[in-house]
Amino acid sequence: MVRDLEFASVQNQLDRQVATAAVAVRAQECQVAPAAGNGVCRPATDSDFVERLNRNASRVGTGRLLLLDVQHNVVYDSGASDTFDVKISLIQSAHFANVFEGQTTLGGESYILAAMQLPGKRIDPLGAEWVVLAQPQAFIASAAVGNLAIRLLEAGGAALIAAMLLILLVSRSVTRPLTQLAAAAEDIAAGNYSRRVGLRGEDEIGLLGSAFNRMAEAVERARKAQRDFLANVSHELKTPLTSLIGFSHALVEGSLLSEAERTRAAHIVNEESQRVLRMAQELLDLARVEAGSMTMQIEAVDLAGQLEQELEIVRPRARSRGLSIRMTVPDDIPPVAADPERLHQILDNLLDNSVKYAPDGSAIELGAQLSGAAVETVVSNPVGQHRPDPDRMFDRFYRADPSRSAAAGGVGLGLSISRELAAAMKGRLWADFDEAGNLRMHLQLPASRGTVVRKEPAPAAVA
Repeated sequence: MVRDLEFASVQNQLDRQVATAAVAVRAQECQVAPAAGNGVCRPATDSDFVERLNRNASRVGTGRLLLLDVQHNVVYDSGASDTFDVKISLIQSAHFANVFEGQTTLGGESYILAAMQLPGKRIDPLGAEWVVLAQPQAFIASAAVGNLAIRLLEAGGAALIAAMLLILLVSRSVTRPLTQLAAAAEDIAAGNYSRRVGLRGEDEIGLLGSAFNRMAEAVERARKAQRDFLANVSHELKTPLTSLIGFSHALVEGSLLSEAERTRAAHIVNEESQRVLRMAQELLDLARVEAGSMTMQIEAVDLAGQLEQELEIVRPRARSRGLSIRMTVPDDIPPVAADPERLHQILDNLLDNSVKYAPDGSAIELGAQLSGAAVETVVSNPVGQHRPDPDRMFDRFYRADPSRSAAAGGVGLGLSISRELAAAMKGRLWADFDEAGNLRMHLQLPASRGTVVRKEPAPAAVA
């Protein structure tokens, strides 16, 4: 493309110069100029005319000077003497009137041409009719390559400068947010968990900033939960340990004089010791299940039979408070894939909470149903004056009634442990309220792939 453009440029240049060359050649035809010879032009001899052309050919135009006769045969060539009688074809120029263009080969080299008829009366000593300026194509191509190389070098230099500036801008736009992220990470590592970065956007840096902020929020929540957990553990241990220290000190000092007082003190020491041991065991279970180190023996468990066993365990406590428990389980309920011991721990906790917190004389509903590829167990009971928050019931040490003592209501770890155990068995445990305002605890476990257990229809059990 560059070569073609250069050819077109040289052709236009020759087209413009050939008119001047024609006038200059006509001026060399007279031996004496018309102005000095009273307006009469005496034609120069052939040798004189050729000598004049040779002397002035370089000043006539930038190309090689040729003269053609009326049949377009070369009668003069400023570049060589062996091209005479070579015939050259010419065509009308598309851009200049009275100018003709063409291409030819002279001495084995290709040329582009611009030609024009000699103006005025024909008096040329050589019988020339046309003036031609020729430019070698090889020279034009080399010039085009040279110009292209210069332009390429200039463009390359400009592109290099632009690329360096762009790299500088891009590197600064990338390194600045990365430096900000590194500083924020150092702050979080130093304990400043409230540190956030102000990187926004839909690009990779913006997404990285959003992910970092979410991570920082999660770390801050985890640290807060850890502090709250330690504070709650300390608070829950403080009361039984204070009782243990006080009554054991009284027993050691002998300040309890009567046998009844000593017996009561020993009974309190035993209860508080059991309470501390139970809390320690629950904390250990919670830590093990969260760490994934608790071994699970998953097998097919007859859920209906398991629920009947749990019902027998809690029935005496329910009767003591005037509670009725109604169990509704379909006869074709399939077994569940669960660890029998951990399933017993979950169901015992759910039923124990229902019996413990349901109002006196109310009814507890226990049921199970098939839900897709899982079996869902539901424990439902009315709630008293202190309505629990179903979204917080599984938080550690949560109590709906803050004034209720740990001795009467436990330490608040049972539901948290139960939820982790359900998740470890690939199930779910959650809570909600029905339309009547009854609290419902949902335990969903995957149905076993074994044979479906079928029973004869039995009436619903009422306790």
